[in-house]
Amino acid sequence: MGKTLAEKILSVKSHSDARAGEVVIADVDLAFVQDTTGPLTIREFKECGFQALARPGQTIVFLDHAAPSPAQQLSNDHALLRRFAEETGCRIYEVGDGVCHQLVAENFANPGDVIVGADSHTVTAGALGAFATGMGSSDVAVALALGKTWFRVPESFLIELNGGLRRGVHAKDLILYLIGRIGADGANYKALEFSGKALARMTVSERLTIANMAVEAGAKVGLFPSDRVTEGFLRTLGRGERYVRLFPDADASYERVISVNLDQLEPMLALPHAVDNVRPVAEVKGVKIDQAFIGTCTNGRLEDLAVAAGILKGKKRHLNTRLLVAPASRQVLVEAIRKGYIRILVEAGATILPPGCAACLGLHQGVLADGEVCISTANRNFKGRMGNPAAMIYLASPATAAASAIKGEITDPREAM
Repeated sequence: MGKTLAEKILSVKSHSDARAGEVVIADVDLAFVQDTTGPLTIREFKECGFQALARPGQTIVFLDHAAPSPAQQLSNDHALLRRFAEETGCRIYEVGDGVCHQLVAENFANPGDVIVGADSHTVTAGALGAFATGMGSSDVAVALALGKTWFRVPESFLIELNGGLRRGVHAKDLILYLIGRIGADGANYKALEFSGKALARMTVSERLTIANMAVEAGAKVGLFPSDRVTEGFLRTLGRGERYVRLFPDADASYERVISVNLDQLEPMLALPHAVDNVRPVAEVKGVKIDQAFIGTCTNGRLEDLAVAAGILKGKKRHLNTRLLVAPASRQVLVEAIRKGYIRILVEAGATILPPGCAACLGLHQGVLADGEVCISTANRNFKGRMGNPAAMIYLASPATAAASAIKGEITDPREAM
């Protein structure tokens, strides 16, 4: 019997015939921490008696979640991480460089890699055909020291994507629809493997958005095949030699097959306080918003800022609605400036935040007041996610967020085009 993408990658990296349900020890190509999980990982690393990294050049520390630091303790954590990088020789990305998951996609992830990070949205790199997954700080500490880790090989769901996204409908709408259909724990420890004729027209940016939120359905990984789109992306970034064609076998066994006709999708929202509380925007429009937030590892890429700028050009945010924009990386910011997107956004009344996680997890740069409503392009909307359990978060695409910022209420982006 043939193999799924998950089985293929873990077979190569474990030097075995890996099958769903088996436990394997796999080589790790890249391991990383960020500034909220990193301090615990480092303490675990030292308490275990480890002194050296297995692969310093493939170990990364990212300062992105509290960037720049808003508090004394967080600044002390940053200092700890900087010292660790200096002592061990690992790579470090500083405040303002961007979100770890975007930087991994821009600089490191390749088809067939095994990537582990002390962050649940490590799954983002699955867009490039990497078996990328978040792990607990203790597990990552061991991976840092040994260059290996254990996995139970996940069963896979095949997600068949056919047709094409219509005007005003984006990858975020697709993944919200899919999570609403599967449920927040409907794919617990499964691999979501994407296929179908629509993939040939789907950019890596769109794939990154979709893979990023696979974990919101409980998935261990969200995997795209490595195809010509992947190859073009890698060549653009100078990693063309790392391209490997990677597809599942035609006779691979899947636990479940889910078909989605993209032609039938419409703009979607995840309503408070659950990511699978999903409805079409058309059913919810008119809800007053106090803040719109465009950015994060889900939707802070250049294509996302282009969409927002296209809607906001020549317009202004509503007088009573704050508009925050956080590019996902320094590279995204530079390109957005070069292409004129940042000027359009600033003239529309947006506040541009440093590349990083910004308001997403509620540490700073956009904490909501009691009773306030935010429409966000992030990936989570549970109570307290943006720093206040008395606030409400609606998840949406950059197009929906931008259109809503103009009217000061949740708006179908097709009405703003």
